[in-house]
Amino acid sequence: MARILSKMAPWLSPAARPQPASRHPPAADPVRPLDHGDTGRLRTLVNRDPVANIFLASHLETTQSAAPTAAGGHVLGYFEGPELTAAAWSGANIVPVEAAGRPAKAFGRYLVQTGKSFSSIFGPASAVLPLWTELESVAPAPFDVRRNQPLMALSAPPAVEPHPGLRFSTMDDFESLLPACVAMFEEEVGYSPMIGGQAHYKQRIASFIHRSHSMVDYDDDGQVVFKAELGSVSSQVTQIQGVWMNPKYRGRGLSAPYLAAVVELAQQHATTTSLYVNDYNAPAMASYVKVGFERVGTFATVLF
Repeated sequence: MARILSKMAPWLSPAARPQPASRHPPAADPVRPLDHGDTGRLRTLVNRDPVANIFLASHLETTQSAAPTAAGGHVLGYFEGPELTAAAWSGANIVPVEAAGRPAKAFGRYLVQTGKSFSSIFGPASAVLPLWTELESVAPAPFDVRRNQPLMALSAPPAVEPHPGLRFSTMDDFESLLPACVAMFEEEVGYSPMIGGQAHYKQRIASFIHRSHSMVDYDDDGQVVFKAELGSVSSQVTQIQGVWMNPKYRGRGLSAPYLAAVVELAQQHATTTSLYVNDYNAPAMASYVKVGFERVGTFATVLF
């Protein structure tokens, strides 16, 4: 039975959580954890859609291996004969790759049988939703199921003049940036990211800063006006996350110029900038379209 930890900070590694006893997956499903020898095949699979598969692409470029990590994360592979045809990251989060339909269901059955703990499932809706159908009868009720999240991308200069004040964050920004990050998370997810320990979340924010994946701008009083992060970065694509505007400055037409500035900075890392957004967030969608983003797919997210 899948053991899903409700409201567990998603950046905590599975190794830091209590793990249930492992059981063998069904023999009928051609699923197994990948090892270093599978790295080339996994890289080929991920490169079929660099935008949709940015999470695992970033992981591969960092580790240069499909092998399990020291923190306990690993990649599951779905095989048709000798060919790797789908995969799924299995760590604090579950992230399917090229896994629409039957492979997603197989991954779901595997996770049920092995008793895996995780705090979210996200990725292409065509894989996330069938994977979730295999888990929902044995899992606690999710905090939220977001079935239709437009995946958007931009591979050209932004169509709006970028705001000149946005810049990459430095560690001098950490103390003022942290409350803005917490506020964004609470607005988006509905609970504090400090659940599970402040040290882990602070380390996460510091990591964004050290890698030039954090951006910020201030007003004349030293208050954060706008901030954003690049949640995943590969040599081909970046993915924006954590977009937050100080409530004091909302409704002033600043979103599009700031987003254009995010794109301009993100393109220092990779040519294509991507993001996914809740379909009910009409103002955000309008800003993204104004900046030049186009829809290239659909994501879904299950949060616990």
